[in-house]
Amino acid sequence: MKHFILALFSFLIISCGGAKINQEKVMNPTNLNSEKNEVQPTNADFDGGLNANKIKSKLKEYSTPKDIEETMVFLTSDELKGRDTGSEGIAKAADYIEKIFEENNIKTYFSSYRDTLENYTTGSAYNVVGFLPGTDEKLKNEVVIIGAHYDHIGLLSASGGDIIANGANDNASGTTTVLEFAKYFGKFKNNKRSIIFALFSAEEKGLMGSKHLALKLKEENIDLYTMLNFEMVGVPMVNKDHILYLTGYELSNLAEVSNKYANKNLVGFLPKAKEFNLFRRSDNAPFHDEFNVPSQTYSSFDFTNFDHYHKVGDEASLMDYMYMATIVNECIPVLTAIINSPTKEVKYK
Repeated sequence: MKHFILALFSFLIISCGGAKINQEKVMNPTNLNSEKNEVQPTNADFDGGLNANKIKSKLKEYSTPKDIEETMVFLTSDELKGRDTGSEGIAKAADYIEKIFEENNIKTYFSSYRDTLENYTTGSAYNVVGFLPGTDEKLKNEVVIIGAHYDHIGLLSASGGDIIANGANDNASGTTTVLEFAKYFGKFKNNKRSIIFALFSAEEKGLMGSKHLALKLKEENIDLYTMLNFEMVGVPMVNKDHILYLTGYELSNLAEVSNKYANKNLVGFLPKAKEFNLFRRSDNAPFHDEFNVPSQTYSSFDFTNFDHYHKVGDEASLMDYMYMATIVNECIPVLTAIINSPTKEVKYK
């Protein structure tokens, strides 16, 4: 995505293993409210915040590589022609996202899932916004936003006969991750705070989708606790002792809180993220600007592990579905704990 990365360097290309996909399979979202073997976490698993180990032991592996593959195959199919903002292709992606929301008990936040961007004047553009009310009488008035942008850059000049930039890592991977979280919380409804699931359009045009939503929610005076964004999470980091990094790592205690609830070193610091000020380059930034609450991006793009940024080579076949499922499964206890903690423990320093 254009505003996530200032420059790419010529580093060693890292080969990433991923599950083999079949682009001809039926491209319909699956209702994951059935045929899962999880035992639902109960209130007994919450002691103030959350006992992450109890949740992990009950859920085992909620998301599977097959779950990830199904969504990724659709979002990166040539049928969507690179999901450019305002295109027929991104409209099909929005249809798909809406269907997943509907099938997994995610409500509309506005009058419909689609929220038209008032700041985009060269056509029709819209975020897709879902809502899950909190279950606690008091904490439900506080909101956690889980987001990612679902647009990409559309068509490019021909490269080996291919002109479609399918945007697998950027950012079908983040979109798929957020949809897996929506399926989980929509099923278990174990969220004391309310959750907004936001899939942003026009990120590639200058964070226009997130700017629009942040301003609109600020005008509504919502009580935003934190905004958690997912960007380019389709390929593992190289030679790191953590699986994700956090933009604006040094600005808050979110990494510390994440690692506490993951019960491992899940999130780390990437020097290049600070060097290139990635904190300002993704959809977390407008929420920081409007609300001044912890608003940060989880990512695995480390400047050495992916050489197809904004190229037609950003294909689903290069994504590591096992790794992506691991991200979802490791982050579920973290998100659940943050959403259910009795106080707002994630803070700017």
